[in-house]
Formats: sequence, C-alpha cells, structure tokens
Amino acid sequence: MSIVVRTLSERVFDIVREQIVSGQLGSQAPIRQDALAAELGVSKIPVREALARLEQEGLLTSHANRGFFVQPMSAIQAEEIYALRLAIEPAAAAYAATQADDDARAMAVAAFERLDRAAATNLAEVAVRNRDFHVALVRPGGRLLTTQLVERLSVLAERYVVAHLQPSGRGSRAHEEHSALLAAFLDRNGAQLDALLARHIGATLDDLKVQFAAL
Repeated sequence: MSIVVRTLSERVFDIVREQIVSGQLGSQAPIRQDALAAELGVSKIPVREALARLEQEGLLTSHANRGFFVQPMSAIQAEEIYALRLAIEPAAAAYAATQADDDARAMAVAAFERLDRAAATNLAEVAVRNRDFHVALVRPGGRLLTTQLVERLSVLAERYVVAHLQPSGRGSRAHEEHSALLAAFLDRNGAQLDALLARHIGATLDDLKVQFAAL
C-alpha cells in the first residue's frame, strides 16, 4: 500500500472514530462505504482500510452482505472493560512510577497538560488525551504486553469516558483525580498511585452503572 493511501486511511480512521466516540454515528444505521468515500472525497480503498481497523479496535462490527455497524455500548461491556482495567492498570502504574526516568516523568506531565487543554474543546478529544495520560503512567514500567493491554482497554473505554463526563461536574472531578494521580506518580509513590487509580477507575464504573440503569 502506498504512503498516500495509508495517510488517507489514517485520516478516515480519525474522522470516523471521532464520530463514533462523540455519538454522531448511531449503532443501528449501517455505514455505507460509497457514501462515506464520497463525503470525505476519497476512494473506497482507504475507507475500507479504516473501517477494518475500527473493527479491530472493537468500535465497529461487520455483517456479511450488510456492511459495518457501530458496536453498541452496553453496561455488560462497560463492566468487563473496567474490571479488566482494575485488574491490570493500578499495579502496572504503581510499578512504572518506581521505574520512570526524567524523560518518562516529563512525558506524563505533558500528557496531563494536553488532557487539561482538551477539556476546553470537545469530549472526543478528551477521550483520546485521557487514554494518552493513562498509558503514560504505565509505559515507563517497560512491560510491553501490559502497556499494550492498557492502551487497548483505554481505546475500548473511550466512548464510556465521553458518556461518563457528560453529566455536569464530572469534568472537574476527573481533573482533580488526574492531578492526584500525576502527583503520586511524580513522587514515585507506587502504593498511593495504586490506591488512587483503583478508586478512580472503580468510581467511573459505578457512575456508568447508574447511568445505564437509568436508561
């Protein structure tokens, strides 16, 4: 595949992903490749590549002779994603905090600042920056598989992050919690980071359960 096609595929991926995360694309309507290609002014090749990648990310599902559909959000999926995050992420971040060098610590600060700036723009951007911040707390541990698992779960959690932040006041609470996480990371306080992160992830899951129950 040419560099141009790959670049177009990545652009289509970013556009469709944002539409999914923000809720612009509903789970019931099929995604028409011809219409999407025409709307974005590209051929069907990068569209097909982007949709296949989104299916691998768990955001789309495909049905024979029917095309691609947005994977529906559900309380069951949210509970599974966040239970896995609870099982892996707090301990991984606690270990990473003790291993982080100056560059890794600076990257965590930069990720937090990007997340903070994104909070003033749109929730889809916040979801991406939230993922980057959480991964930045884990990557310094040098455990590649663990980091990949955390990143994969964070991608799957993005729509739930947006749903969680929509009620008034949640953004301020998230900022305070992320600030405390960063402080513990920078202090190399693994035990505190473990506890804070477990509380942060668990509280988000509890809020989501309430939101789904109210639907």
